Amino acid sequence: MKLQIHSIHFDADIKLLDFIQKKADKLDTFFERITGGEVYLRLEKGEHSRENKVVEVKLFIPGGSIFAKEQNISFEAAMDEAVESLKAQLKKYKDKLTAKS
Repeated sequence: MKLQIHSIHFDADIKLLDFIQKKADKLDTFFERITGGEVYLRLEKGEHSRENKVVEVKLFIPGGSIFAKEQNISFEAAMDEAVESLKAQLKKYKDKLTAKS
């Protein structure tokens, strides 16, 4: 799957980008018709001093898109949570598609 990864106000290292790509590629096993996606990595300022890493993932699927936003103490942990959320959304979407057919 082709992902565009944007790190807002910082430069993400190659290990983090590879980790995100690997995690996103695993979503293809749940729904093979994902056409692409965008990932935004952001550092939040404010009261959540430790949990300030935010990952937003938007996946493009036929007929629309699905979205997950997670915040945690590391980008890897936030991406894990986002992937779990997207996995559930993809299963629900796939079930809906098969119910229509």
